[in-house]
Amino acid sequence: MKGKILLEDLKKNKDADHAVHMKRYMRDQFDFLGIPATKRRELVRPYFKVAKKEAFVDWDFLNTYWELPFRECQYIASDYLLLKQNQLVPSDVGKIKILALTKPWWDTIDSLDKVIGGLATKYPELNQMLLEWSVDESIWLRRIAINHQRHRKDRMDTALLEEIIKNNLGSSEFFINKAIGWILRDYSKTNPEWVSIFIDHYKDQLHPLSIREGSKYLN
Repeated sequence: MKGKILLEDLKKNKDADHAVHMKRYMRDQFDFLGIPATKRRELVRPYFKVAKKEAFVDWDFLNTYWELPFRECQYIASDYLLLKQNQLVPSDVGKIKILALTKPWWDTIDSLDKVIGGLATKYPELNQMLLEWSVDESIWLRRIAINHQRHRKDRMDTALLEEIIKNNLGSSEFFINKAIGWILRDYSKTNPEWVSIFIDHYKDQLHPLSIREGSKYLN
């Protein structure tokens, strides 16, 4: 990836007014160039077209972009990981974990959970690690563990899902309870009976937010 040239393109398209609104939306935690997602993807498309053909994952690019002060750079790095998903291997998990714990917030975490989910689908031996993440002191690693099976549909490992959620019952953390609700809601589109039984079984321990989100598509 020609990161320096791409960064120049990004800076040429910055929008100070939009940057203020984007920063405010993210609770003033990060600085932005003010580039909307559609425009960002348009700018990065030719770079990704080349990167897709490369036979390696450019970790120098990833680490550099994760450290840059503009939040759009972390989004681009996250998208790059998804682009190179099929080239990732279990030994890359440690590097991804470092990214997850650097400048963490729901926006990057909810992209990295897809990356980890893809790896775990291909390498089920990672399930034990995800169980360990589900009880980690970092709420962000726990959120990845909870949501890494999103969109698996009939490939959902329900025993793993149940164990991970059980490990987080009783939490007062918004981002954890929201994640539980999201994964239950997502799976309810495939197996509403399982989700309904699960919610009923754990209703006294599930946070009301998780129940509300998880029940959204149940009759």
